[in-house]
Amino acid sequence: MMRLQYLPNVVTLRLDAEKCSGCGLCVTVCPHGVFEVNGRARISDRDACMECGACARNCPEGALIVRAGVGCAAAILSGKLSGTEPSCDCSKNAKGACCGQ
Repeated sequence: MMRLQYLPNVVTLRLDAEKCSGCGLCVTVCPHGVFEVNGRARISDRDACMECGACARNCPEGALIVRAGVGCAAAILSGKLSGTEPSCDCSKNAKGACCGQ
């Protein structure tokens, strides 16, 4: 299968490895192979995440957090609507859709 490529460094996905029990559900539900489990889960390819939220919704330990529908998708839409390059600059002065502003 072709590896899909999104914008680098815009994904909201976060993992609290201390909470992870190593059940592997994140690996099972992730459509893009973002996770690996060797004892505990780890994010192996953050930029492949499409922010669908399946991992966070299925994590029994609450170890995963992702703001579904933001990040890359919001940056692309914002860029298209404003006629600029896609950007997810979440600095203090940014007003990007991915920042919730």
